[in-house]
Amino acid sequence: MVSIALHWTAADRDRLNRHLPEALVLIPVGATEQHGPHLPTSTDALIAETVAEGAAQAAAGRSARTLIVAPVLAFGASDHHLAFGGTLSLSPGTLLAVLDDLLRSIAAQGGRRVVLINGHGGNTGVCHAASAAGSTRHGLSVAHLDYWRLASPEAQAPVPGHAGEYETSIVLAVRPDLVGPRPPRERAPATLAVPGVDLHAAAVWRGIDGYTDRPELARTGDGKRRLDQLITQAAGRLVELASTL
Repeated sequence: MVSIALHWTAADRDRLNRHLPEALVLIPVGATEQHGPHLPTSTDALIAETVAEGAAQAAAGRSARTLIVAPVLAFGASDHHLAFGGTLSLSPGTLLAVLDDLLRSIAAQGGRRVVLINGHGGNTGVCHAASAAGSTRHGLSVAHLDYWRLASPEAQAPVPGHAGEYETSIVLAVRPDLVGPRPPRERAPATLAVPGVDLHAAAVWRGIDGYTDRPELARTGDGKRRLDQLITQAAGRLVELASTL
């Protein structure tokens, strides 16, 4: 049997009910937050959705299960960007509750397997917690994947950064019309960092004006190559998960 990729919002209830018990449901998880003076606030949601949809299409026909792509969750845990404006944030507790409700809904309709494809660093801990809770509370098998973990080590730019060269190149490849003039920097800004330690401090974001490294170096061709590589890697993971879960 050849597997297919479905969009949840394009399918009717009968079709979803037929496929859900054996399908792998993909939930892209993004954010709506400031991305410097040059990228749209939808950047994280746009990338998560693009990777999820591209990977589902690339894996269709190779996957042992139907792949169902749910609508992107466009709001994430972004309180650390509120000071800059342009941000709609959920608290971590609210995001966890939203994800838990979505997983509960899938389980109630016969779904058994879910993959959270995350596009925002501030969501990582919450996605991990939601995946564990979905397993224990709702009997689901839940995988959590931060898209940037699939990036090639030869990316030649901080990955994913925040509105820096890497993200800017991908948005240039997907929606160049949404990219504004990029502020030039002679060098990447120095940041507070301790090796092996995750550091959260408002001073870090203020010191770099809310965006990392050098977005002016981003090129459309680099973004297309990076995106193709991410989608290829994500598709491979989906094929593997479909055979494992």
